[in-house]
Amino acid sequence: MGELFVYSAFLGTLFFFFPIFVYIDAFVDVRENKCWFALSLFKFFKVFGGYLQIKKEGIVFHLTEKKAVILPYKQMAPMRKKFEVTKGFQLYRFHQIVETGGEGEPAGVFIGALLMTLGGQIFSVLHTLHPFLSLKNGVLLTETPNLKLTFQAVTVFNGLTLSIAIGKKLLEAFLNWIRKKRSTASWKKRHSNSLA
Repeated sequence: MGELFVYSAFLGTLFFFFPIFVYIDAFVDVRENKCWFALSLFKFFKVFGGYLQIKKEGIVFHLTEKKAVILPYKQMAPMRKKFEVTKGFQLYRFHQIVETGGEGEPAGVFIGALLMTLGGQIFSVLHTLHPFLSLKNGVLLTETPNLKLTFQAVTVFNGLTLSIAIGKKLLEAFLNWIRKKRSTASWKKRHSNSLA
């Protein structure tokens, strides 16, 4: 019995402080209006994936061949507040490659050089603020006209950070529930007083 407690305490401590890496791999094809994505833990354990498209109604997430979820544009501002990321979730890596047409043409070479320069400037500022951050930027010129983006973003957190974030959301939901109950009770009281 004592060994089970020791092992449980060890695994619990390991979960709370061991870093968890979440990989987001994505490929965007602007001409096809599709963004394929995959979310995985430690790069080997896939959580989910699919592709998304931008439509008039909103952003459509295709999670399987038969299942799609639409996120209307009007709901995006409230969703940002609901899924606010805490400071414990750190961006660890961001690598990108932009593929565009114009190989062998002066305009294409100029656009490629401009993209490399802009990416380099932005990444240098980010690297100054966060020296641990791994940043890579590349541009690939092709003969055919296209605009594609491949990127990989990696965030790192631990169980303690995740527990704090979940606890914060649960506390906010509980406080909102109490406010609704109080407002409903005060409305019922005013309503009953007005009838009397």
